[in-house]
Amino acid sequence: MCLAIPGKIKSIDMQYDGTVRMAQVLFGGITKEATLEMVPHAQEGDYVLVHVGVAISVVDEKEAKETFHYLKQVGELDELNPEVE
Repeated sequence: MCLAIPGKIKSIDMQYDGTVRMAQVLFGGITKEATLEMVPHAQEGDYVLVHVGVAISVVDEKEAKETFHYLKQVGELDELNPEVE
């Protein structure tokens, strides 16, 4: 199953010769990179839903934390943890 995972934007910078907005997004202790091209209004501290490295929407903190909690309960976050095989 392919899911969008909520995470908090830690930092934003321009990459690829200044053409693409990229963010470092925190997912429950794991940081991954995601493009912000679909959510140009997203800012540091915002929560976003990320699907295959692309932030697809901005969500509020409560919704993000609840969703992350449910995904963790059903074991859908194992691929975020590099120690899980």
